[in-house]
Amino acid sequence: MHRSLRLAASAALGYAIGSLPSGVLVGRLTRGIDVREHGSHSMGMANVLRTAGRGPAAVTLALDIGKGAAAARLGEALCGRAGGAAAGLGAVVGHSWPVFAGFRGGKSSATLFGAVSVLTPPVAGVSLVAGVTALAVSRRTSVLSLSGSAAGGLAAVVLGLRRRDTAGLALAVPGVAVVIFRHRENIDRLIRGIEPSVGDPETPSA
Repeated sequence: MHRSLRLAASAALGYAIGSLPSGVLVGRLTRGIDVREHGSHSMGMANVLRTAGRGPAAVTLALDIGKGAAAARLGEALCGRAGGAAAGLGAVVGHSWPVFAGFRGGKSSATLFGAVSVLTPPVAGVSLVAGVTALAVSRRTSVLSLSGSAAGGLAAVVLGLRRRDTAGLALAVPGVAVVIFRHRENIDRLIRGIEPSVGDPETPSA
């Protein structure tokens, strides 16, 4: 198969994997609800936490990270690191706009983290430390997602320029852009000082 076709196949496969609506499925199986009809109307981990509880939220988080990791790994198998980046980014887009769930998805930070963990583990490490630190200080899941993704994006740029890792850049930079775009309402609430914290009735979704 021609390289361009393998890259396209990697991206399409990643999108299909990312489109699997894990949060919706977990909500229906555990509570009999569509989590997108409640809370922040997202299928992300934090909204599952608010609407279905800690156990379902933990399962959702693991599945969302797993989607990104699985997509990147399969993409690598199809077309090397470039395929891993294409599939990982496809999974990020699929999670945000899933074809299997009416294009109403989550905010993709966990899925991006999973893909980056496979393609550039040091960047994932930076993202994890920054995100957990931000959560500890702010107690806001949106700050965790935004800080972790932004720090990971900066680390990917630095590492990518030093190592000429175009695949890492091709995944991280547009992936972070998607995460930030999907968090635009959270950013507005943070600016206005009304973003709820963990445990509040209006906890934002991840």
